[in-house]
Amino acid sequence: MVLKVLICGGGVAGPALAYWLARIGHQVVIVERFPALRATGAQIDLRGQGIEAVKRMGLINAVRRKLVDEAGVSVIDAKGNVKAKILANKSGKGGQSLTSEYEIMRGDLVRIFYEATEDKVKYIFGKTVDSFTENDQGVVAYFSDGSSDTFDLLVGADGQCSHIRRKILPPGAPDEYHQLGVHMAYWFVPRIETDSNMCESYLCPGGRMIMSRSHNKTETQVYFMLRSDSEELRNIPKGSVGQQKHFWAQRFRDAGWQADRFIEGMNTTENWFCQNVVQIRTDTWHSGRVVLLGDAAQCPSPLSGMGTSASLVGAYILAGELARSEDLSQAFQNYSQTMRPFIDQVQQSNIGWIRWAVPNSQWEISLVHLIIGLACFLRIPQLISRFSDDGDGDWKLPEYPELMKAFSNIHAVT
Repeated sequence: MVLKVLICGGGVAGPALAYWLARIGHQVVIVERFPALRATGAQIDLRGQGIEAVKRMGLINAVRRKLVDEAGVSVIDAKGNVKAKILANKSGKGGQSLTSEYEIMRGDLVRIFYEATEDKVKYIFGKTVDSFTENDQGVVAYFSDGSSDTFDLLVGADGQCSHIRRKILPPGAPDEYHQLGVHMAYWFVPRIETDSNMCESYLCPGGRMIMSRSHNKTETQVYFMLRSDSEELRNIPKGSVGQQKHFWAQRFRDAGWQADRFIEGMNTTENWFCQNVVQIRTDTWHSGRVVLLGDAAQCPSPLSGMGTSASLVGAYILAGELARSEDLSQAFQNYSQTMRPFIDQVQQSNIGWIRWAVPNSQWEISLVHLIIGLACFLRIPQLISRFSDDGDGDWKLPEYPELMKAFSNIHAVT
């Protein structure tokens, strides 16, 4: 049975799903609210099951060609002195360190998926799904331009602020936004001679962290992170860009290191993003003919390092279950049952470091420097990477022969 599928969201998760669905013969339409491909954003990484998902797509070489040359992470003090250095594990064996073997700019990954799907998937930019209803024929989507169309299923891959998710949550459902008490802003500044291929991380009193990393010869990414449980700060991203920049400049003006340079770069940057760091936790991943994917369903937060990988894994599993069963309800249930243990594992791990790694006082910062410095002196990070597994943990990416057979047949023809 050929399905007519509407995917809301043209970032990473949506096109990854479209890649699989189109290759097993389904008719796929992607609507994206931005007027053009949004091939922007900061540096992201692929880990564990996410790397395996890309390999199964046959796109790992395309990803390798666009990787950012990041050697590792340096922990520095206010004078720029290196207190500890954790190098990336680029051996192809063992676990990933703080820097993944597969670091890539979000825009490059978006372009890879777009170019891999544009000939088989219909992309519509500058358009959104305002509402939808279901009937015996399918789900009717009503678009922002006043048009409508009927599809067999609707996929909400529209990010952590998903409009589709809000429409299918049952009345009285718990707040799906799980607060982590962390706020973040990032932007690009011109690269200078002293910037290198090491990511630099600087802690300063007041629960603040500054991080910089260079992804090409002309630009350096800047991240300001603030740890606070204040409800007032959660509203900062809702203000204008000018208000956001003013807030971050005031909070970090006395931070030291290169804070002045980075704050000055706010004025001219064309890449600015500010967010309240959250996880999306909800029991509702599907309803009727509507299903959620990626951050819309299970955002693990940028701090986990697994957001992109989780989206790719989810796209692969959802496509696999749709290939395995013609019963949409059963396919959605299988997708949820298969995916949820992985998401529970990802959301529970990799964020416990926040409280101790971004401390409030200078003496706590000195203690963090001492602990990390000693661990690096004893080569503990290298030993962990060398003798740990490849990042899959105890949850392995399932096999879907239905997907791989269709994939092999297509490549045999081409």
